[in-house]
Amino acid sequence: MPHHADLASSTSAGPIRVAVLRLPHAADIPLPSRATPGSAGWDLHAAVPDSVTLQPGERALIPTGICIAIPAGYEGQVRPRSGLALRHGIGMVNAPGTIDSDYRGEIAVLLVNLGSEDATIRRGNRIAQLVIAPVAEVVIAEAASLDETSRGAGGFGHSGT
Repeated sequence: MPHHADLASSTSAGPIRVAVLRLPHAADIPLPSRATPGSAGWDLHAAVPDSVTLQPGERALIPTGICIAIPAGYEGQVRPRSGLALRHGIGMVNAPGTIDSDYRGEIAVLLVNLGSEDATIRRGNRIAQLVIAPVAEVVIAEAASLDETSRGAGGFGHSGT
């Protein structure tokens, strides 16, 4: 039977609770955890059968073995781990990935090897981090014009940096 746990994240209104369902193929994989009390992200672990080796330029969808129930009004942001990027050139193709509050499937992370050597992801390795964040309630309204700003329509590279 899958194991349920709660992932707690602190907001200005107090902690919220995020239920975590551990899938059968991840019975030995750690649940998400924070490295330190001040960490914004909860580490996600690889639930691969043994290991996956990514050649330079190769990408792979890596399962985590968990499903989560994010409350309405929040999202999950899956972000790359800086240590993997620095040491092995491992990043995420769609960083940050978004987990919507109504998604209940397994979390998987789309990793890419941007380095110059093969990189191996082993079962249980920390592969990404999950940040739970509030989502603003927005109404999209078509307008005939927009208000003026000092930036205006300046796009990529407009500031000269």
